[in-house]
Amino acid sequence: MRNKKQAHDMKQESYTLFENGSLDEIVLTVETELQQRNESPFWADKVAPFTQAVLSVLIPLREQGLLFNPEGRYEQKLTPELFFRWCDFVSLKMLAFTIQFSNDANKLVRTKLPEEKSLSYEPIDIETLASYLARYSVNMEDEHLDFPIANYNLHLGVANVIKSLL
Repeated sequence: MRNKKQAHDMKQESYTLFENGSLDEIVLTVETELQQRNESPFWADKVAPFTQAVLSVLIPLREQGLLFNPEGRYEQKLTPELFFRWCDFVSLKMLAFTIQFSNDANKLVRTKLPEEKSLSYEPIDIETLASYLARYSVNMEDEHLDFPIANYNLHLGVANVIKSLL
């Protein structure tokens, strides 16, 4: 019974963390959970950088009240579920280009958010996300170029490890 309660508490803790926590707090929580689980070094080396790359864009969007899902619909809160939706490597690549185009346009583009909300967008630094994606063969100059399927599959595994931690 105690283990079920602890799992439930961790889950609720995760929602609070994603809704209010800083990027560093969330990454530290994931790293701490990872160390306690004694995961393989193969995954341990990938989980924190991936979490940091995804959140480097989602946290600023959360702070601006401009979160959206991969379908472009407004999301009121940053939840673990929304985070995992963006952990899909194809979606993450799309997010990086959406932010890059939004920075150029000085408004949030390629979403279904109302125009007046989109105009409140402030440019977001995508360097962390872009350099992470580049390490996995994502061309940040041409959105239409594909990346190796092995990199997609690898990130399914990374996302599953993160999911097991939260």
